[in-house]
Amino acid sequence: MTDTEATELTPDERERRWHALAVCLLAGSMTLLDVSIVNVALPSIREGLDAGNGTIQWVVAGYALAFGIVLVPAGRLGDARSRRNVFMAGVALFTVASAVCGAAQEPLWIGVARVAQGVGGGLITPQVSGFIQNLFTGAERGRAFGLFGATIGVSTAIGPVLGGLLIQLGGDESGWRLVFYVNVPVGIALLLLARRYLPTTDRGPKQSLDPVGVLLFGTAMLFVLLPLVTGGQDDSLSQRPWWLLGVAAVLLLGFVLWERHWTARRRETLLDLSLVRVRSYVLGLGLGTFYFAGFTSIFIVLTLYLQQGLGYSALEAGAAQLPFAVGSATSAFVGGRLVERLGRRLVVTGLVMIGVALVVVDLLVPHLEGHVGLKLAPVLLLAGLGGGLVITPNITLSLDEVDPARAGAGGGLLQTAQRVGSAIGVAVVLALFFERLRSSDGDVADALSYSLHVTIAFVLVALALGVVDLVRRARDGDPTAET
Repeated sequence: MTDTEATELTPDERERRWHALAVCLLAGSMTLLDVSIVNVALPSIREGLDAGNGTIQWVVAGYALAFGIVLVPAGRLGDARSRRNVFMAGVALFTVASAVCGAAQEPLWIGVARVAQGVGGGLITPQVSGFIQNLFTGAERGRAFGLFGATIGVSTAIGPVLGGLLIQLGGDESGWRLVFYVNVPVGIALLLLARRYLPTTDRGPKQSLDPVGVLLFGTAMLFVLLPLVTGGQDDSLSQRPWWLLGVAAVLLLGFVLWERHWTARRRETLLDLSLVRVRSYVLGLGLGTFYFAGFTSIFIVLTLYLQQGLGYSALEAGAAQLPFAVGSATSAFVGGRLVERLGRRLVVTGLVMIGVALVVVDLLVPHLEGHVGLKLAPVLLLAGLGGGLVITPNITLSLDEVDPARAGAGGGLLQTAQRVGSAIGVAVVLALFFERLRSSDGDVADALSYSLHVTIAFVLVALALGVVDLVRRARDGDPTAET
């Protein structure tokens, strides 16, 4: 069965598509959980390996860097070769790297293994959106992306809870190892299930992998992400190597010129530059970037507020954020079913809900006492319900006019933009949080409120892009954009 035969399948093959989706979602949740679950384990890793700040920073930054750099080339590799083989290679690498992280006896081991984990995650993620784009059409594609969105929301929000449970189960000294070891049986099961359920692909003549384009784009992404993910708690924004962004801009210009040259020679490129002419894709790309800049940073500053300000344990802080996970999972699934009917209006509604929820949190925090987690639960539930209406429909609407043959690369660029957005949001919001914390003599509530203003600004920019696309679709006669 080839990727483009989704509309010509037997009932058995249609059933297998949903099995394939389940495999993809399990793999996606594994890579996403590893972003948030490790954060609560950092103090234990520092103590268990007697690691310095540099190593601890690379446990987080090494994964994020490798993940972000690999996404687009991995998407192109899946498009040009076998998506299943790339997926399985990513799962295998991620599983082995997780085992090395868990068994690490020296700080260097875990730093290198986290980079390898990031490469594995970067290989897996664009194949997930590529499989969904190729195997499903119409309303079924919306449902599939709905499940994918629910996976993103739940995995991001539930990571701190699961991490806290594993550390509590394994103890302070070795509990952090379970955070990595838990991936090993999951990875082995995924390899067996992928071989059975994921479709093989027949691409015909081998396509160019555009090695020069890969090198230029990958290096540019490295220089974009490096100043964003390597700052510590004591670093202000001004101390980061922002000059690297200038180098990245030059490399990206060189990348565009090379892609045009390679296209003129009738060779397949890393990115299809015609995507910039697909307005739904470009607007969705920008919306996702700014949304994830705010979305990701919310959990980090809220966790810091609960743990540093109110003395919550890692498990308690994670549990306080569960309403967001519940709301996001619920609305993402529902949003996937409604996106064909409501279109961009669904995304705009979700962004308004998130903006309102964040403003309410900002107003409430200075006046909260006692069981703060319970008091914030209704607001976080509202934010989660809004978030689920953003992620899933935006992916669907961004890719609905993209050629399925370029789904891997197109989806990879969407994921890369989200990663860059997350890195920008975390870098800016955390730097402002800690600067405010120092200037306000340790007033964590004031620091949270100050940093929330930035997350609200990111969400408002995403909302503006959503409104622009909504107006454009209404002007072009899209019935889903009519009020």
